Amino acid sequence: MEITVEELTRMEADDVVLVDLRDAVSYEYGHIPGAVNIPREEVSERIKSKEKTVCVYCRNGNVSLSVADELCEKGFRAVSLTGGYFAWLRLHISEIDTTESIKKIEGSLTKKFHRDLFAPFVKAINEYNLLQPNDKVAVCISGGKDSMLMAKLFQQLHRYTKFPFELVFLVMDPGYSPENREIIERNARILGVPITVFDSNIFENVFAIEKSPCYICARMRRGYLYSKAKELGCNKIALGHHYDDVIETILMGMLYGAQMQTMMPKVKSANFEGMELIRPMYLIREDDIKHWRDYNNLRFIQCACKFTDYCTAEGCKTSNTGSKRKKVKELIASLVKEDPQVEQNIFRSVENVNLTTVIAYKDKEGVRHRFDEDWDNSPKGDGE
Repeated sequence: MEITVEELTRMEADDVVLVDLRDAVSYEYGHIPGAVNIPREEVSERIKSKEKTVCVYCRNGNVSLSVADELCEKGFRAVSLTGGYFAWLRLHISEIDTTESIKKIEGSLTKKFHRDLFAPFVKAINEYNLLQPNDKVAVCISGGKDSMLMAKLFQQLHRYTKFPFELVFLVMDPGYSPENREIIERNARILGVPITVFDSNIFENVFAIEKSPCYICARMRRGYLYSKAKELGCNKIALGHHYDDVIETILMGMLYGAQMQTMMPKVKSANFEGMELIRPMYLIREDDIKHWRDYNNLRFIQCACKFTDYCTAEGCKTSNTGSKRKKVKELIASLVKEDPQVEQNIFRSVENVNLTTVIAYKDKEGVRHRFDEDWDNSPKGDGE
């Protein structure tokens, strides 16, 4: 049995047990108010009452329908939310007054979140020299919280500074479903961001790839973004990677890539002459982004890719997508409980590299050097 979002909103909260079947990361990213997060295989064990209506939902309503049927067979009064979380999300954002939302969002960046968001945004731009006079920047928006916040921060900077630069808010549709694209476009209106959307067929090209589809997809997306940005007269593209992305990348490189590297605040494009990639969110913490999102009652998509849609429809428990980053994120969180300085130490570790204390390294040309290649002329150590 199914129930629509409109029917759900008319039901008394005390009469319904609302269950989110998605993974914990998706639930944390955004969920229907009042919902509890329970894996599909644990629902019948953890829901005790058979007197209330159990409304289960997933990403788009495919998995939840079979779970509702299973619960009904076990004596529960269960229904599946038609269209899932995305159906609720589309209705939620369609009811928002855009005039009021823009005023509140911009006011929050000027006052409440100035220290935690706008100040580190400006600091990164100054410290890493990310903007020069008369730059034209393509602010690349994926539809998630990070890139949407970056767009607003750039708007604020452009509005309140006399520093001359131009902005294009660029959204690439690599093959979103109509529902996902609608959510991105509606959220852009809620934030007051005038987006430029262009299409590509990347999802179709990478969908059948079994090994590292997300890595290949990301590389292809970046190439399309560079190309479109250059076509529009931009000399830079801006991506929404933040401080937590940086430290996770450092550890991932060590643990899974056997290398010491970081996510750089800016990079010159190897394939598009005169183009650069900048990361102005480099010093912003993810928890502060979430705080801003929740304070303004904003709901963004986590991932709108075809692979995720397919995995959800097929009822996959997990995928390899992002699993390594998730493990590293959990590792860092566990270490921080013992020592709050861990995150800062990881970040600074790539600023304090002493080449005399590493076995080997590569120079700018990619030439490998060993510590003992000029041993006779090398300086003395610390007395070991």
